[in-house]
Amino acid sequence: QVQLVESGGGLVQAGGSLRLSCAASGRTFSGSAMGWFRQAPGKEREFVAANRWTTNAYADSVKGRFAISRDNAKSTLYLQMNSLKPEDTAVYYCAASSRAQVSLRAEWHYDYWGQGTQVTVSS
Repeated sequence: QVQLVESGGGLVQAGGSLRLSCAASGRTFSGSAMGWFRQAPGKEREFVAANRWTTNAYADSVKGRFAISRDNAKSTLYLQMNSLKPEDTAVYYCAASSRAQVSLRAEWHYDYWGQGTQVTVSS
């Protein structure tokens, strides 16, 4: 059974940093696309960042502030979030795709999802 478990969320002041982790189990995702999405209250879930092999993709709203990385030996995906803003407040979800061809930004290309971790940025 595939599981993605996020951790590292919390409450932080604007300008602060957090590092999210996503531990994968049940299968290997070393060659698969993995990414982060977020959903703020009253809004639809949106793309944040994704990685496959040496390719990273970021939403314009987080480019230059967030960095995605992965440790395949630990089956773990990370999201380093710096210079956090109140508008970054959301539930952050880890996702993984089983597709051979995938659009990193396309939510519907991801088959596996974590339960989410809350990030709250106070002003």
